Amino acid sequence: MPHTQVIEQLKASLQTAYRQAIDADNRLDELKKAGHVKFDAIFSASEGFTTKSNRFTPYVQELATDMEAMIQNPESLAPALESYVPKLGLLLQTMQAFKSNAK
Repeated sequence: MPHTQVIEQLKASLQTAYRQAIDADNRLDELKKAGHVKFDAIFSASEGFTTKSNRFTPYVQELATDMEAMIQNPESLAPALESYVPKLGLLLQTMQAFKSNAK
């Protein structure tokens, strides 16, 4: 698969993550108002993110910044994907688990 197709697929996944993050953050706001949100960050530094937030949208923003860097520097795409893909996967999995458990 040419790198342009890889980038387009990752962009689509990032858009999905963004939409899910908005919904998840709204749910987190509801839980916080009810006194149930008592954590500082969704992900730890060991999971690859530099962002530290108790909302999902900042993590999506970090991935969007990483995506832009990959587009600007396509010759370093392979090493960038090695860290990007696991973070995107973790974010999507975590939001799915949150959605399932927050019903």
